[in-house]
Amino acid sequence: MSSIFNAIYAVWNQILYAISSIRIPFDIIDILIMAYIIYKGISFLRESRAGQLVKGILILLVIYFISDWWELATLNWALSKVMDSLIIAAAVIFQPELRRILEKVGHTNFSRGQILGTEENDMTKCIDAVSKAVSTMQEKKIGALIVFERKTQLGDIVDTGTVIDAEASPSMINNIFFPKSPLHDGALIVRDSRLYAAGCILPLTQREDLSTQLGTRHRAAIGMTENSDAVVIVVSEETGTISIVVNGEITRNYSGVSAGAELTRLLANTDKVQNTGVVSVITRRFNALKKKKGEDNEEK
Repeated sequence: MSSIFNAIYAVWNQILYAISSIRIPFDIIDILIMAYIIYKGISFLRESRAGQLVKGILILLVIYFISDWWELATLNWALSKVMDSLIIAAAVIFQPELRRILEKVGHTNFSRGQILGTEENDMTKCIDAVSKAVSTMQEKKIGALIVFERKTQLGDIVDTGTVIDAEASPSMINNIFFPKSPLHDGALIVRDSRLYAAGCILPLTQREDLSTQLGTRHRAAIGMTENSDAVVIVVSEETGTISIVVNGEITRNYSGVSAGAELTRLLANTDKVQNTGVVSVITRRFNALKKKKGEDNEEK
């Protein structure tokens, strides 16, 4: 019993020593940053197919240590060769996920301002045109695939189609996806609130857990959002169902009106409400302090 108390006492002393040696605020900041990174990493693995791949790698590691412990020479040798190339293999296997992580890290608001003034009005008009067009296509069961470009540039996707660079309107969108149109089979890319390119080819997702009801258009939409921050709206040719895809996740059964509201939330209101650009935040706070100082001076 005394050995147990001695062990607990030793652990408690180590904890007290670690707490007493913490440098405020630097170590606390360090811990918080690492906790946030670990949290986001776990969340990312849970939300993507990478979680299943990580489980497979962990199982291999467990088998490797067991083979080393039990001295299973052949199995241990084979797994050791696998471990030697595990980092390279992980980079290849997790390429889509790593790309998404790096793109999210690189998404800052230094290069592009918030959607304000004219830009906001243009986006609102574009969303209104798209929602009216998909409502018509839903009634007529005309398939459509519309990609809204955000911070991730889709130049490689645009190169697979035809640049039209036209103002957004319901009639123009309906003409592009008319069944006998030469561009109706591909995707329409919306850039800066304009119909920029049509007939574009999107990458298909490699996920195997998707419903069999999802056709090629839906798989292309999911694949596009797995590799970029784009927002994609899909109209099913078989059922007329409207779906919206963001970050590899698909939500279905929208009407033209509800799809327009969701697109507004994702593309227009988000940037306006958050307004998280570093320059704009500093400017806003400076103006607020200046205004408060002026009010204090008036009271004196």
